[in-house]
Amino acid sequence: MNASLPSPQSLAGVRVLDLSRVLAGPWCTQTLADLGADVIKIERPGSGDDTRGWGPPFLRDRAGGETGESAYYLCANRNKRSLAVDIASSAGQAVIRRLARDCDVVVENFKVGDMARYGLDADSLRTADPRLIYCSITGYGQTGPYARRPGYDFAMQGLGGLMSVTGERDGLPGAGPQKVGVAVADLFTGMYATVAILAALRHRDATGEGQVIDMALLDAQVAMLANLGSQYLVGGSVPHRMGNGHPSIVPYQAFETADGHVILAVGNDGQFARFCAIAGHPEWADDPRFTRNADRVRNREALVPLIAGVMQRRGRAAWLAALEAAGIPCSPVNGIDEVFADPQVRARGLQVDIDHPEQDALPMVASPLRLSATPVRYRRAPPMLGQHTEDVLRESGWSAQEIDELRAQGVVG
Repeated sequence: MNASLPSPQSLAGVRVLDLSRVLAGPWCTQTLADLGADVIKIERPGSGDDTRGWGPPFLRDRAGGETGESAYYLCANRNKRSLAVDIASSAGQAVIRRLARDCDVVVENFKVGDMARYGLDADSLRTADPRLIYCSITGYGQTGPYARRPGYDFAMQGLGGLMSVTGERDGLPGAGPQKVGVAVADLFTGMYATVAILAALRHRDATGEGQVIDMALLDAQVAMLANLGSQYLVGGSVPHRMGNGHPSIVPYQAFETADGHVILAVGNDGQFARFCAIAGHPEWADDPRFTRNADRVRNREALVPLIAGVMQRRGRAAWLAALEAAGIPCSPVNGIDEVFADPQVRARGLQVDIDHPEQDALPMVASPLRLSATPVRYRRAPPMLGQHTEDVLRESGWSAQEIDELRAQGVVG
């Protein structure tokens, strides 16, 4: 083998028919595409994925003009090919069924029952190909009293308990339930769906049989309660909002400095004593209210205001330098601009530039997956709507005349 040639990616040879849109499904299929799968993104002719219009901001072209490619759409669709098909039409449904025969995986996130109306449900497609892996992503899953409800990330953060433990404590200014700043229920579900698909591919390798995957945003959100869910189930205690504080460690929260916020994460009594010395109050470490962590937790209402007053006397950089020198866990609370300027983020290559039809170097957040033998590759920028329609159809056996007829009928775009 020529040593100069890159080794095949982990999912090279796997073809995915992506009927999903917005975030949970596209996040899943982008991860599969990053790992080498050929992901064919099916979009509605004329409008495409809903998120294409979710801006501003929109990508600007080489002349500085605004395009129709939103930043939201761009974040979840790289390494894919776009094929515009009207799946509400019988001819479009026939196109999808024919494409599915050449695919290993189908991913969709339509409401429960929609795919069956189109003849594109798991039973229909897997009857033609039992090796097919069919992954449905919905708000509430295929079963249960809520199954037919539309599902949204915000609703799942509320229903699934996340907002009950996110936000400032009751009784303090700004108290009340708060959603997380990104659509984490969608993202959790997309990542769980990726894991499930990889497991199903492994099972198919061993048995020759595909299977059906039923992913729900609510299920993923409840699972990601993690230790807080276990705290309730095992101990019977209901977790509540703690703001930036920690229920079992003090001080372990964000504090305002003279010019920004710093996270102070004191993990043991020795670290606390060193912090007190740096803060100019070594006597705090000897105060029986604060000496041990258990004491500090019981007396947080007395200690936290004292620390807050001291932290405001110096700037963020001065605090970080002193705390790091003393081996006390800490970090800045960065704005997104500061994140991408951070030397560690830059060293890890977490921004990548990809050639795009509208721009020579489209900046994107890199994949966090680091594989030594089969690394992620950035083969394609997020596609323009219908950019690969003709290529994909030709590869799957349609003639030029057949493609022209489909275009003339408005079936493909």
